[in-house]
Amino acid sequence: MKKITMIVLAIVCTAGILMAGGAKESQTSSSRTTIKVSTWDLSSNPSVSNAVAAFEAKNPDIKVELMDIPSTEYTQKLSIMLNGGSDLDAFFIKDADTTKSLFDKGQLADMRPYIAADSFDIEGFNGLTKNFTMPNGAVVGLPVRSDWYVMYYNKDIFDAAGIAYPGNDWTWTEFEQLAKRLTSGSGATKVYGALLHTWQACVQNWGVQDGKHTIMDSDYSFFKPYYEMALRMQNEDKTLMDYATLKTSNIHYSSAFLTGRVAMMPMGTWFITTAIDKVKIGESSVRWGIVTLPHAEDVPQGYTVGSATPVSMNQASSKKDAAWKFISFMTGEEGASEYAKAGAFPGRNNEKTLSSIASLNGMPEGALHALQVTNISFDRPGVDKVAEINAMLGEEHSMIMLGEVSINEGLSTMSARNKEILR
Repeated sequence: MKKITMIVLAIVCTAGILMAGGAKESQTSSSRTTIKVSTWDLSSNPSVSNAVAAFEAKNPDIKVELMDIPSTEYTQKLSIMLNGGSDLDAFFIKDADTTKSLFDKGQLADMRPYIAADSFDIEGFNGLTKNFTMPNGAVVGLPVRSDWYVMYYNKDIFDAAGIAYPGNDWTWTEFEQLAKRLTSGSGATKVYGALLHTWQACVQNWGVQDGKHTIMDSDYSFFKPYYEMALRMQNEDKTLMDYATLKTSNIHYSSAFLTGRVAMMPMGTWFITTAIDKVKIGESSVRWGIVTLPHAEDVPQGYTVGSATPVSMNQASSKKDAAWKFISFMTGEEGASEYAKAGAFPGRNNEKTLSSIASLNGMPEGALHALQVTNISFDRPGVDKVAEINAMLGEEHSMIMLGEVSINEGLSTMSARNKEILR
């Protein structure tokens, strides 16, 4: 982070030149600048609409016109719009691994001049900015939201089995052993000890949790212990919901957990608000809790895996000054506060925002301690061809989990395809 800060400070001298020569939009005292910003699923993301309302209240000279796009279509539509010369001024990037490709196409503005001119604090992002700092030093995105994996557990299932709830310092071995003790019943009423959702992240992420490996490595042997665990739980112990069934029946992780069918489920912090809402409106009666993600024996407690959602400025925008005001507010202390009030984890996380989230109605006891992490490894680092690598890993993950290939065959194919993609 110090290195990043030095880079930012180093361009302070050029910042003034860029700002002075930049396209500062003209505006009279009576005019109101309208900026266009794209996002997704606005109705289910009150954190965005609340923060935008707070921004407009503080900046009455700027109106934010939000373009709401369904999440399933967002990344593709954003790409089409930007390729077509969209007049968007700023936009949220849903799939952060596409940031580098957008930068390569010249669609992201370098925000270093604005950061320097405003002495904008990027230390408060706890290192997340590095994923949006390009090889030439350009800062093309600032984290507006961050999420990381925790372990959700069903208190009713633990209580029925007479087993103590897990703590915040436990291992994947203990997780597997607990799943055995918590599995009961059979058929449609069977209670599973755990659920690993069908995303490759729900196996492969545990390999990058150590902060030493990434999905860009060409040797994927570090995935092997976690595939062995997943297949052992699925095929031998029968403590894990079957991958093929989850895929063919299109079972969503939230329905499996919130109907009380699984005792433990590693999932992102984004699921917290869903769990609270479902219980609040009576669609679930599950008494749930969260603890820190388990770790390998040689990985420190508090290490987890996560990602950040950046907000970026369109290089083609003619209203960059207003767009920067918006971005700096959304990713600053005030925006972070609005996100936390809505139960969303801002990119600028600190004791204040975590305490705010942990005190929300419906949050389980002990949540504040469970949310304390010491390291967040990026599931998809912001480098060239990461999206292609990620897609390839998803394909090979399915082959392993379906038993179409052995673990060794799958890992070997991953390595070969990695080298082919990165050639």
